[in-house]
This record gives sequence, structure tokens and C-alpha cells, in this order.
Amino acid sequence: MHKIDNTYLTLEKLHEIVHEQQAIELSQDATKRILDCRSFLDVQSENSTPIYGVNTGFGSLCNESISQENLEELQVNLVISHACGFGEEVPSSVVKLILLLKVQSLSYGYSGVQLETVNRLIDFYNEDILPVVYQQGSLGASGDLAPLAHLSLPLLGLGEVYYKGKKVKSEQVLKEMAWKPICLKSKEGLALLNGTQFMSAYALHTLFKAYKLSYLADLIGSVSLEAFDGRIEPFNELVQLIRPHSGQLKTAKNISEFLEGSDLIKQEKVNVQDPYSFRCIPQVHGATKDALEYAKNTIVTEINSVTDNPNVFAKEGKVISAGNFHGQPLALVMDHMAIALSELGSISERRIYLLVSGQRGLPPYLTPNIGLNSGFMIPQYTAASIASQNKQLCTPASVDSIVSSNGQEDHVSMGANAATKLYRVAENIERILSVELMTSSQALSFRTKKSSDFIEIFVNSFRQEVAILCKDIVLHDEMMRSQQFIQNLSLEDSLIY
Repeated sequence: MHKIDNTYLTLEKLHEIVHEQQAIELSQDATKRILDCRSFLDVQSENSTPIYGVNTGFGSLCNESISQENLEELQVNLVISHACGFGEEVPSSVVKLILLLKVQSLSYGYSGVQLETVNRLIDFYNEDILPVVYQQGSLGASGDLAPLAHLSLPLLGLGEVYYKGKKVKSEQVLKEMAWKPICLKSKEGLALLNGTQFMSAYALHTLFKAYKLSYLADLIGSVSLEAFDGRIEPFNELVQLIRPHSGQLKTAKNISEFLEGSDLIKQEKVNVQDPYSFRCIPQVHGATKDALEYAKNTIVTEINSVTDNPNVFAKEGKVISAGNFHGQPLALVMDHMAIALSELGSISERRIYLLVSGQRGLPPYLTPNIGLNSGFMIPQYTAASIASQNKQLCTPASVDSIVSSNGQEDHVSMGANAATKLYRVAENIERILSVELMTSSQALSFRTKKSSDFIEIFVNSFRQEVAILCKDIVLHDEMMRSQQFIQNLSLEDSLIY
């Protein structure tokens, strides 16, 4: 059980909560902060002084006054009117993160929500009642309005959720759980809909995956280096220390350790140098590691922040309307992450190309009876296609903006688009690395000397799922098994961070 309090959430702690599937609950301090803030706002709601989103309209309607008797209806109308999502559904694993991050943000006591509302979100999280949320609809500026509206509908008994593996009406689940719909009070709709949790959840989910992919890129790249009869000298620590980027140092160290004790890497080499896709692995993979470290700092800061509007400062007696919901910090780092991850796929595809090109004693397309068999010709096509799609996806979303809400929201981050693009790029990297692993393992089978014990164990484990190709078969099935192998690999935290 994880207690949500004022403790700074590190990436390691977030990883622990998510991957150990820990239940969550509010601490006493968090509960008091929420209650105190709500009490203060209740008093403010009774005043005639305009407070944005409390007794006024929203967006460009901010100057429209709302009467006292309509304040609760105002919040309900906000949620239902903003549930305008479109496109594919957000994956359940990301939706669960959105719930966690929304609860975390509301727990700080600057949002004016009811305790009952936060506890219901916690119930959804703990019971795996996951609202149906759609990928399209957020500009990443006034928070993630449309996605978070869909997240909030089930609080009112509206919309749909996934429960026990099925998509059902929220009203049905509330009845089954004997829960009454939440009656939203002033400002609560805004607190739920304003916020960057859609973007943050995608960023966090992809960051977890990115660390694993970064490690696997080093490992699979090592298999390719061995299969290509490459040289170990570019990974010498002396080279890295005179250009000491931390990611470069880490990558070279990883590969040196993977190959320690290899007879193949120590054998006399015919070629004086290797192509860049092998020789520059520390520099390219390392730059991705450094980009992830930069992204981590921004993402973790965002998760430990209050990002709705207006912000309620009960101790100071102020309600301040500002712009903490603007997603620019996340949009920029997610674009950066997408580019950095894409490079792992770009250099991986080049290694695949070299392995199937008939160089260094390897048969063309890594197959006997070439001509009768095409071997690994077309998996390289597939990897090239995916690598190029990543290049197209890496056009930055954060440099775009479009005016909305009749000019009131005149600069937006497009961080939600950056988030969904980043998710696709990471999935694509997993696929490209799956092709490289399949290709490099096939190429390694043509070498007579052994690699390191670590590499041999890794490849032999892979061989339990994907056999050596002796003649043409439907390679899609093998590629899917290769991807499944990568997905099922469980790495210790020390290898990820």
C-alpha cells in the first residue's frame, strides 16, 4: 500500500508503485490539506466576487457570472460538455497512470476538491475500474480537457469503463459497487479537467519503456557487433574519458561488460575499422541516454506539481487564476524523447542492413541457397519502413499552436499530440530491435568461435522462442515471437535506471 502524502515522488518510487501494482490511499496530512482547502473555497463560493471557474463561465466565457444556485450544475456541465474525445482509446496501462497522477496532484490541497471526489478516484485505481479515454481532443494547454473529461465522467455515473476485462457503462459499475454518483461542488469540474495528467502519464509510461529499450539496444547491438566480427577498441574507457558524456560512458561500459570473456571479440580482425553504426554505438546510444535523463527531471517535476487552475491557497487566503496547466515543459521534452528514441531505431536498422549485406564472411541475407531463399531480405525492409515512419513522427508537435476558445486560449502546447506520437515511436523502436535481435542471432550462428557467456546465454534463451532459419518461412510469425521475447524480458531496476 502506497500512502499519498507530500513526499516527493522519485522515478524509482513511481516504478515501484506501478510495477508492484500497489494500492494507494491518502495519508492523514493529505486528507487534512484537501479538507482545509475545500472549507476555504466553500466560504469563497458564497461571495459575489468573481472567481474564475467557481462562479464564472469557462474559457472565453470567463466574464459571465453564474448564480449561487447554479454553481454545482456549472461543474457538471463543464465535465459533460468537454467530453469530446475522438480516435483510438488510450491504453488501460496509461489510463491507470492518469488516475494515479490526478490523485497525486489533487492531494496537495491547492485544488479545492471534495475529499469524496479524490477517494472515488482512488477507488477506481485500486479496483481497476478504468475509464474509457480517447487519444484525440487535447491541445495540451488548459490542461488535457477532453481526455480528463472522459476520465471524470464515471464519477457522475456517465461514460464507460473497463472493469473485469469488459467495457461497461459506468452507471452499471457504480450500482454493482453500491456507490452513489459524486455531486460536484464549485470548482471541482475545473480541478478534474484542468491538469497535465494525460500528457504526464504518457510521458511516464514511455520513459519506463525507454530505459528498457535503451538497455536492450546496447545488448542487442553487442550481439550484432559479435555477429559482424566487429572490434572492441571503440568501447575502450580511454576513448570515452576524453569525451565524458555520461550516456556515452555508460553505453561503452555496458557493451564492454556484455562482451567480457568473448573469444569472438578477441580474435584477430581483418578490418581496421567498423562502420559508424557499430563504431559509434557509445556516442549515439549514449546521447539517447542523456536525453532520457533530461526528460526524467522534467517529467518527475511535473508529477510532483499542481497543474489545475485556479489555484486555491487557503493559508494565504487567495484564489489565483494562472497557467500551470500549460503543457509546454512536457511537450518539449516529449518531442526530445521521440527524437532520441528514434535514433536508436535508425542506427539499429543500419546494423541490420550490414548484417544481411553479405560482408565479413556472412552469406547474403543470412540464408543458404540464396536465390531460392530470400532469407532476411525483407525484415530489413520492414525495419527500414518503421525507422522512416519514426522520422515522420518526430516532427515536433511543440512548435505548433492554434487559437481556441474564441482567442482566450491563444497559445497552446500541443503536448497531447507529442505524447501520443512519442508512444508510437517507442512501440516502433521495440519492433526494430526485435528485427535486429532476430537478424543478429541468425548471423551469429555462422561464427565458429563463441561470444561471452552473457551473450551466449541471452541468445540461447532467445533461441527457445525463435529458431535458426534454414529455409524461407513466414517471417511475420518469427518477428512477432521476437517482439514478445523482448516484451517479456524482466530487467532489474539497477539495469533500467
